[in-house]
Amino acid sequence: MTELQDHSELKGAQRPRTAARVAAIQALFQIEQNEDRPESVIQQFLVHRFGTTLDNASYEEGFIPEADTHLFSTIVRQGVAERGVILEQLTQTLPATWPVARLDPVLRALFQAALGEALESSVPARVLINEYIDIAHGFFSGDEPKLVNGVLDTIMKRLASVPTEEAEEKEGGPAD
Repeated sequence: MTELQDHSELKGAQRPRTAARVAAIQALFQIEQNEDRPESVIQQFLVHRFGTTLDNASYEEGFIPEADTHLFSTIVRQGVAERGVILEQLTQTLPATWPVARLDPVLRALFQAALGEALESSVPARVLINEYIDIAHGFFSGDEPKLVNGVLDTIMKRLASVPTEEAEEKEGGPAD
C-alpha cells in the first residue's frame, strides 16, 4: 500500500481546491476498493471528513481541512460517470505491457480524478496537470509523478484535438 507523505503544503484554507482534489482521489480509491456507491462515499466525506476539528486533525488522521466541497463532489461524480472513457484513454496511452489493472490503485484513482475533472471543467489542461503532479508528490516518492505528467499530458492533448459537438455546431455541423 502507498504511504502518504507530509502534506503540510496543503494544510489550511490556502488551497481548498487542492484539498478537494486530494479528497476526491481518496474517495475514488474507496469506491473502487470497497465497491461503494459514489453518493454514499460523497456523503460520508461531507459529514465526517471535511471541516474544522477541535484538535486540528490532519490528512494523516483521515481528515481533509477546508476543502472546496462542490469541486470534490463534482470530481467524484464525473470520475465515476466517465470511468469507461477514462479507462479507455489510459489503455490507449499506457504500453501494452503495463495494463491499467497493473497500476497502483491510488494512481488509478488519481488518473480517474484528474481526467474526470478535465472532461467536466474549463480549467486549462496545464493547470490540472501541474496540480495533479503536485498531488502525486504527496502520495508517491518514486517516479510516479513523472508518469502522471506524461500520461495526463498525452491524454489531454488527445482530448483537446477531438472536436466537440459545440465546435461542430458553430462550424455548421459535422462533415459527412
